[in-house]
Amino acid sequence: MAYKKELINSIEPNFIFSKKPLNRFKIDQIKKNNNNLLKIDQINGLKKLINSIENCNLKNNSKNLILGDGDINSTVMIIGEAPGEAEEKTGKTFQGEAGKLLEKMLLSINIKKDNVYSSYAINFRPPEDRKPTSQEIKRYSFFLKEHISIIDPKIIVLLGNTAMESIISSNERISNERGKWKEIILKDKTYPFMISFNPSYLIRFPDNKKFSWEDLKKIRQKILDLKIKV
Repeated sequence: MAYKKELINSIEPNFIFSKKPLNRFKIDQIKKNNNNLLKIDQINGLKKLINSIENCNLKNNSKNLILGDGDINSTVMIIGEAPGEAEEKTGKTFQGEAGKLLEKMLLSINIKKDNVYSSYAINFRPPEDRKPTSQEIKRYSFFLKEHISIIDPKIIVLLGNTAMESIISSNERISNERGKWKEIILKDKTYPFMISFNPSYLIRFPDNKKFSWEDLKKIRQKILDLKIKV
């Protein structure tokens, strides 16, 4: 359609038309960078909020807050139970023998650990690596759910009883809940998630690795069904 100069000037005298095509890649990159900055800012805000907790035995007896690491834009978010000694020292998730096993588990379905985002249901190492109490799990579940909303993954993998309880508030045996796709709604968004065994548990009870392998295959199929990249 041909636009008359008089009409254009009557609407907006500062219109400038260019024959150069739009650089969609550059526009998408700018949007991605802005999204990254927003997520980083939100994550830092969440970290400050968790650090402001008062009268918390977990926080008072821990040396380091472990929030999460990996790709903040990943379509997959992995949530473990709580950091241990190796994680507390390094400030990173899933270290040591359990971390190596998790890497192998992910690679078995063609996923690199660096390409997912991993975190914990509890952000401080429990004293003597004890199991967090139900009260502690409930308290930190607020921060975990906020964390999920910030990362905004397509699927979530919960590893271990503490991670399971933090999301579905259930004391059921993990063997009864694992391997099934469930959903959680956070801020009007639905997130599919699956519960499976924690790598540290599998090290102690290797016979259960066969069940984890079944879960991993279902996770891979879900990724294919949703046509998402990891």
